[in-house]
Amino acid sequence: MRQKKFSVILPPGPRSGEVHIPASKSVAHRLLICAALGQTKTALRIDGFSRDILATAACLKALGAGIEIRKDVIRVMPIRKTVSGGMLPCGESGSTLRFLLPVAGALGASGYFRMEGRLPERPMQVYEDLLCAHGMRIERDGSWLRFGGQLQSGEYRLPGDVSSQYFSGLLMALPMINGESTIIAEGKLESADYIRLTEDAVSRAGVRLEREGRTWTVPGAQRFHLPGFLRAEGDWSNAAFFLCMGALSEEGVTVRGLNLDSAQGDKAVLDILERFGANVLTGTDSVTVRRGELRPVTIDAAPIPDLIPVLSVLACGAVGDTRIINAARLRMKESDRLQSTARLINDLGGNAEELPEGLVIHGTGALRGGTADPCNDHRIAMSAAVAACMCTQWVTVLDAQCVQKSYHSFWGEL
Repeated sequence: MRQKKFSVILPPGPRSGEVHIPASKSVAHRLLICAALGQTKTALRIDGFSRDILATAACLKALGAGIEIRKDVIRVMPIRKTVSGGMLPCGESGSTLRFLLPVAGALGASGYFRMEGRLPERPMQVYEDLLCAHGMRIERDGSWLRFGGQLQSGEYRLPGDVSSQYFSGLLMALPMINGESTIIAEGKLESADYIRLTEDAVSRAGVRLEREGRTWTVPGAQRFHLPGFLRAEGDWSNAAFFLCMGALSEEGVTVRGLNLDSAQGDKAVLDILERFGANVLTGTDSVTVRRGELRPVTIDAAPIPDLIPVLSVLACGAVGDTRIINAARLRMKESDRLQSTARLINDLGGNAEELPEGLVIHGTGALRGGTADPCNDHRIAMSAAVAACMCTQWVTVLDAQCVQKSYHSFWGEL
């Protein structure tokens, strides 16, 4: 579905106030899939539907699940009979595609995924080869990815530094098929917290996994059993934009609806904000951030790739050089995020240097303002809103509708 394009013009200067953050996209993806693979009807409360979550719901419906959406609740009737031969509209959602491809194979379904944006360019060859070696048939044709065959149990070896989504997809698919399987991560395992989210989701559904180091043992022929009602917790990835606005505001910003005990890896934003010198105060389900004396830091992007654009923008508010390291994977997101983040900062009057696997932000404490092209990337567009908080002139964000991929109500909340 083509989105209607629009721009947003933002006044310069700090923001203050309070926002209730929508549900975690990462958690909602996983709970939706577990509900569709379950035994009884489940209602999921998801505060704020993003385009990615709607893509997962649409693909599950295409596979045979009953999906009913009313306000902030999705009612899921489990897949009883797999529907084959249909089109699964995954849009630009890499999570949807990578999670559901092995799930479709475990169900013995056939059909084709319809990919949009940069998704057809994002790497998946090692994943496709592995699934084909275990019984699936996968064929690419431009924006179409055709699949069929029956996924089989066995040993699954994957490099740990490619995508945690491959491991998550297998952890949701392999419990359903006959026979025990093992999943082995070779080398360093990156974005491990996202895999932990998957482990938590399948555990809530009563599925047993055994993990020792970088090896998972997955018993087969299991059934998913989620409770009748669940609520997806707030999204730390999206909360980061408002928390970083707070770090540029004397009065501060409060974000509510957060789980302080969350397994979401992007909760690390709190520690990084404190390292930057911001004042961070946590409550029962809220965080308030106020400006302190900001200082440059070095940030390892490997465990928190989605936070890098907004943290790079925040680094412009500190005087000195902030370094982003281990960030090569950001080049294969909705945009080349090393390039688009550096461009955003430079276009607004800052000084960001793009490196092969990272960035150096030469912070001066402020930005000028101007026009920001987010390159159809939701996280770049929302980072531009944070940049406006330290600008001296107005900021125009082009193609601002791209935020709907993950945070439909962002501009209204702002």
